[in-house]
Amino acid sequence: MQCLAALVLVLPFVVGAPARADETVLMPANIIFVTSTGYWEESGDPLAVVDPSAAKPAQDQPAAAQRGYYKLVAVRQPEGNAHIFLQQVALDAAGPKVVSSAELEEFSAMKAYITDIRPETSDGISNQPGLFATVYLKTDPTAAEPETWTVLIDDIGDIKVERETN
Repeated sequence: MQCLAALVLVLPFVVGAPARADETVLMPANIIFVTSTGYWEESGDPLAVVDPSAAKPAQDQPAAAQRGYYKLVAVRQPEGNAHIFLQQVALDAAGPKVVSSAELEEFSAMKAYITDIRPETSDGISNQPGLFATVYLKTDPTAAEPETWTVLIDDIGDIKVERETN
């Protein structure tokens, strides 16, 4: 009898609770890859990026420093191919906040089928501002091997999307 009572108590945890229709979906089903990598920072002084040793603003005029990281998001389209969006996410006291989002037209124009997106390193540590990520894609869904492309943002914010060369 005790064994039966224990089984009745444990069974809901083993089987799992049924999903309710009113539960909020965490992420839409058409988002197929999300990669957070790299970082950016703005000192509030546009010359600070060009010349970090430039004179700092006076004490009574503090620069509004803003920092954050980048995200690449692949969104499946109804045709099966995907569009990739680049987001700048600010680290705010209230939590992460998307400050800009732009579609990377180079991928959209190819009507590419994205098979993976990977950051330069998996440890999340980057010594310099910017982003480097590798995008694996197929322009023909029946192709055996994917093409490899890179997304690069340098320390001053210039964005390059190009086919990887070894």
